Amino acid sequence: MGDEYTESYYFCGQCQAYTVEVYHDRFLGEDEISVRGPVSKPEGDAMVEMIKQCSEPWNKKCRCEGHQAYFQGSLD
Repeated sequence: MGDEYTESYYFCGQCQAYTVEVYHDRFLGEDEISVRGPVSKPEGDAMVEMIKQCSEPWNKKCRCEGHQAYFQGSLD
């Protein structure tokens, strides 16, 4: 049990950049949403490709190559 994070990547075709929405689901306390960006197309594309490597990107127990790369090997 504990906090969870969900990152959503939104691409704007007109701007050619991504916006990233981060939803922090707190186990204790109020949830929080933050937004960051713009994220360059190459950087955003690379992150989205890492996510696509996993058949279950929502599975927090998955330890596939995509998850390991996305979280830079820091999964518990």
